[in-house]
Amino acid sequence: MSGHSHFATIKRQKAVNDAAKGNLFSKLARAIMVAAKGGADPDMNFKLRVEIDKARAASMPKENIDRAIAKATTEAANLIEIVYEGFGPGGIGVIINVTTDNKNRSAQEIKNLFERAGGSMAGPGAVSFNFESKGYILVKKSEDSETQMLTMIDLGVEDVSDTNDGIEVYVAPEKLNEQRKKFEESGFEIIETELVMKPKNFQTITDAAVATKAITFLETVEEQDDVAKVFSNLDIPDSVMQNL
Repeated sequence: MSGHSHFATIKRQKAVNDAAKGNLFSKLARAIMVAAKGGADPDMNFKLRVEIDKARAASMPKENIDRAIAKATTEAANLIEIVYEGFGPGGIGVIINVTTDNKNRSAQEIKNLFERAGGSMAGPGAVSFNFESKGYILVKKSEDSETQMLTMIDLGVEDVSDTNDGIEVYVAPEKLNEQRKKFEESGFEIIETELVMKPKNFQTITDAAVATKAITFLETVEEQDDVAKVFSNLDIPDSVMQNL
């Protein structure tokens, strides 16, 4: 959607996680610990490979990564993954992935965040029906982005778009690592890879005050210790973003 900023783009522009690198490393370590419960070999566990690549991209030290993998059978044993859904400011749909050792505490915290922002928690499926699981790759854009995109299509990619941040590519989750390797072998520079929930339809907010409230809400949710990932169908026209 030309001239618009979706939540993933807004996060990069505002550098939410960079404001607290210690907190970011803690979240990355927890994600690795949980992923490693499915197997400590990243070549056999694609979710672990994705989390390790994400940690490396954030300059997380190798010893921290190795330590997190080693904790998969100790500290991670008590961690559970929960998905919460709800509606935030402006009616945006929000999916929150939580990793916690206390389900009741996390549920109450998330509920409070929604209510303080004027939103509400929702039942399973109320929001997620509008999202689909995808593997996401952000590629550094060259001056000839059109040729890059044609090459990507030749490599088997169907969902590709040119954005201000780079070339965004979406693939089936299980093909994320395979596609990343193809891109790297073809000389593309990978900026980011992630397993995401991609909105099918977006909630566009043109009121600057509501847009600010929605962004603040999403940032606050992301800052919570137990929150691993946040996905939203928030969409703000660039003309509005420039004035926030």
